[in-house]
Amino acid sequence: MKQRINLICEELFAECVAGSLYGQNRESAKALIFSTIKMRNNFVRRISHPEPGMSAKAYYKDLKEKFAAQAGELLDQLVSF
Repeated sequence: MKQRINLICEELFAECVAGSLYGQNRESAKALIFSTIKMRNNFVRRISHPEPGMSAKAYYKDLKEKFAAQAGELLDQLVSF
């Protein structure tokens, strides 16, 4: 799971960097770069420390859904500029 998160975040990061170099709105691209890094760190940290009292299967399912949603939002923002 960590490898998938890292891979997706690397791709988002590369697209953000390309957008900052070739796009007109560099400040938005920089904000997306920092958001991508923050998202990656947050989700990798959460993989290593599951919530107590929650079954592992439910926890990781919820984690995957939240990651997909947040990555989708970042991608939508990236496409918009």
